[in-house]
Amino acid sequence: MSTRIKAVFLDRDGVINKYPGDTKYVTSWAELIFLPGVKTALKKINASGFKIFVISNQAGVSKGIYSQSDLDLMTNNMLAELQSEKIEVEGVFYCTHHPDDNCNCRKPKAGLIHKAIAELEERGSQIDIAKSYFIGDTERDIQTGRSVGLKTILVFSGKEKPGGQSHWKGQPDFTAKDLREAADIIIRA
Repeated sequence: MSTRIKAVFLDRDGVINKYPGDTKYVTSWAELIFLPGVKTALKKINASGFKIFVISNQAGVSKGIYSQSDLDLMTNNMLAELQSEKIEVEGVFYCTHHPDDNCNCRKPKAGLIHKAIAELEERGSQIDIAKSYFIGDTERDIQTGRSVGLKTILVFSGKEKPGGQSHWKGQPDFTAKDLREAADIIIRA
């Protein structure tokens, strides 16, 4: 019998760390700067019984802007820093394909979420989609979460800003200033 768990899927750039800017990439550990309050927010999410997953497009690898080993180093250092603060991240899933590859894992497609769900099921756990969330800083993140049936929270700490809502194809369930505010929304729900 599988255990049902609640999950929070997070985009990385603009949610966990400083958004590098349109058409730019975080290319090294030195450039991966945690946003204010992120660690506190992640601790709250963990303490509320949610498993945390990072789901991020990282096409800079396929474009040759940074290497897979650079991305691995950034990820390992990010996870080590979070673990030192007693923050548990269940998994990190990246799409490193080029946008033209038409893969099933590049957001807004939900391949990475399905991969995370499948890995959890192999370990005897099942995500309770109705009680789980996707938090991102782009309309693409919201589309990804919605396609799986997750509740969505758009944070304004990255790419999207409050004034752009009239141009979005779909509305998130919630909006928040940053991950701290998003964590409070989740905990109150």
